[in-house]
Amino acid sequence: MILERSILVGVLVISLLLVLVIPREKIRLAMVAFFVKQFITMILGHVVVQSGAITYPFREFAKVNRTSFVYEFLAFPMVCAIFNVYYPAHRSRLWQIGYYMLFCSVLTITEVLLERYTNLILYVRWNWFWTWGSLLITLLTTRVICVFFFRTVHQEYENAK
Repeated sequence: MILERSILVGVLVISLLLVLVIPREKIRLAMVAFFVKQFITMILGHVVVQSGAITYPFREFAKVNRTSFVYEFLAFPMVCAIFNVYYPAHRSRLWQIGYYMLFCSVLTITEVLLERYTNLILYVRWNWFWTWGSLLITLLTTRVICVFFFRTVHQEYENAK
């Protein structure tokens, strides 16, 4: 239980410190990505937990929420914000695909290790493949929404001139 609490506190602190690596000119992009990802994970996280596919034996706010608050509402959205801020938009398509694969793989490996060696997450009817795929889909969805949002905002700004 001390290990689990230490991990959650560490993830909380690291997630909050990630704000420091966001360039000032991209803070709006980071905020939109963060809130969009938070919305997506709030819904999908509850669906996965309510369906019994995953359980979180040790979690924060256990009487209020059956999902992992730190992961679903802070860590994953913050990683998504960093993902979007540093997305290689002007690089080749292969580089961009590799960027998605890197983020999905690192997050999946981390979750599998947490599932195997801690009591933070337990796969019931779930496996690493579902994690990797859901990460890919949610990162893609968030990226598309951010690109659309900022393209639309830019067009509205240009039209207002």
